Amino acid sequence: MTIRSFSSALRTADAPPGMRLYAIGDIHGRADLLHALAEAIAEDVAARPCRQAVTIFVGDYIDRGLGSNGVLKRLSSGDFPTPIVALRGNHEDALLRFLDDAESLDDWVDNGALTTLHSYGVDAGAEVAIGGASRVRVKFLAHFPKEHRRFIEETRLWAEYGGYFFCHAGVRRSHLLHLQNPHDLMWIREGFLDDERSFGKVIVHGHTPHRDVEDLPNRINLDTQAFKTGVLTAVALEGFERRFIQTA
Repeated sequence: MTIRSFSSALRTADAPPGMRLYAIGDIHGRADLLHALAEAIAEDVAARPCRQAVTIFVGDYIDRGLGSNGVLKRLSSGDFPTPIVALRGNHEDALLRFLDDAESLDDWVDNGALTTLHSYGVDAGAEVAIGGASRVRVKFLAHFPKEHRRFIEETRLWAEYGGYFFCHAGVRRSHLLHLQNPHDLMWIREGFLDDERSFGKVIVHGHTPHRDVEDLPNRINLDTQAFKTGVLTAVALEGFERRFIQTA
């Protein structure tokens, strides 16, 4: 697997002095791409020493791809070249709702749950035939490590560093950044993606798949549909600089 990198000409926000921020887009079960990008970030840190570095994951660790178990195993153990901040995506939101209420299984399946269940050794079709959605929940809970569940439950809705605000999906202009509706932070598209004005800080997000990185003055979209394209994207933010690192 190869890694490519490129820089942005935009300088509309800055990271805190002495700090390098890495942010990684939607992984969606591609543990192989996560491992490759982790190696690339380790090499970047070694090649460009800095006082402090942190990596923010914008959510959607699970579903669609075949390696959700592997993704959560690595992240829940903290096995990464820098300290990490894990945000919650709409797919984690769907998983948590299923853990509380088996009847929400259909909603989770609509978001790609079958591959996640399979990665934990759960055949949803067979379990539904035995006892319906509640049986799927019982079987999944028996196979879902407590460390993985704790990691998902402890994910945050947003993070803020310098001139950047990180969340999974986006924000609504009618609310202050610190007072956003949790549903919007994980699910919004309309009213955010089509707004070209400044939000006060540059919003770094994922959620909406795009063929290429959306590197815009007011937001950075890191969702390059990794589970399908094989392209998992990270951005390195340092001073006013934006550098992108991708698997390819």
